[in-house]
Amino acid sequence: MNTNRWWQRTTTCIIPAFLILFLLLTACSIPGGIGSGGGTPTQASHTSASATQPDPAKNDTCPDLSGYPTAGVDCYTPYQFRVAYGVEALMQKGFTGKGQTIVDIVSFGSPTLQQDMDAFDQQFGLPPIKIQIMNPLGSKPFDPSNKDMTGWAGETTIDVQIIHAIAPDAGIVVLTSPVSETEGTVGLPQFRQLEQYALDHHLGSIVSQSWGASEVTLRDAAGQQEIHKWDTFFQKATMQQGMTFLSSSGDNGATDYTDLQATKLSSTATTSFPADEPWVTSVGGTSMIRNGTTIQEKVWNSNGGGSGGGFSDFFTAPAFQKALPASVQSLLKNRRGVPDVAGDADPLTGMVSYQDGT
Repeated sequence: MNTNRWWQRTTTCIIPAFLILFLLLTACSIPGGIGSGGGTPTQASHTSASATQPDPAKNDTCPDLSGYPTAGVDCYTPYQFRVAYGVEALMQKGFTGKGQTIVDIVSFGSPTLQQDMDAFDQQFGLPPIKIQIMNPLGSKPFDPSNKDMTGWAGETTIDVQIIHAIAPDAGIVVLTSPVSETEGTVGLPQFRQLEQYALDHHLGSIVSQSWGASEVTLRDAAGQQEIHKWDTFFQKATMQQGMTFLSSSGDNGATDYTDLQATKLSSTATTSFPADEPWVTSVGGTSMIRNGTTIQEKVWNSNGGGSGGGFSDFFTAPAFQKALPASVQSLLKNRRGVPDVAGDADPLTGMVSYQDGT
């Protein structure tokens, strides 16, 4: 029997710059709740609806969520999300992600990823896609009783469904690690290997990083050595190969964890890596709230979480932040400030997602 689950980590990545707001967002998940249930990603053509039949791709009604008590109270369909952020009009002009591929870096992945995507596409009239799933570092058998694995499965599913909803003609590659990224350096070397693999094999030009480690847990010598390796990688990949990297700014507001088990929050303000990286676009979270026929946004700071944000202790302000007004400079104090952009990340106001298969 499927159970309702929420994943509080924020997620994902997108095509032209105007789409980055949608990546690395948390969505309201519906396990086995809507629709029916290795190679190069394919982008099938979307069949236009007839004049007498509504286009399912413009569905502005969420499925019945009454049977899912943990689902969001104000969920949005992919079409509503695209309209809210002005993406639908751009799609009508041909900005659909065609010709681009996004690489999603995760631990473990999800055993029902393709099945869930197929059901999601059918429900919302999106073009079918074949997700390319690769595990160049090896894999672990999926254990449905392991909360860490099921959490990553949910994160992975949310990532790819939001990417496909906003950029339906883009390819998607999921690279999985057999090591769970937690805090400190745990899992970071493996993720760096995956990103280098994506670079060496030209898998895509955009990388989604729905994960992060608190700066507090990376202050020791091992942490600083790992940060240096990542910084060198990000700089070369960006400057020499034109890669775009995106990262969620975190779910713990102005603080973050102090221990490798992620059980204790710091009593002082801190940020997380890789969102603090100057070569990475940091994506924060908002709550998107309906007010009659209009939609308003505010900083996400409710329902047990909040958008990460603050000033890095590791990195100085990059050139693009030094060009900001003096009032902002007085806050930065020559520190890298995060996030750079933001979009809906509140679990109770997110985009509806299909999880867990049947």
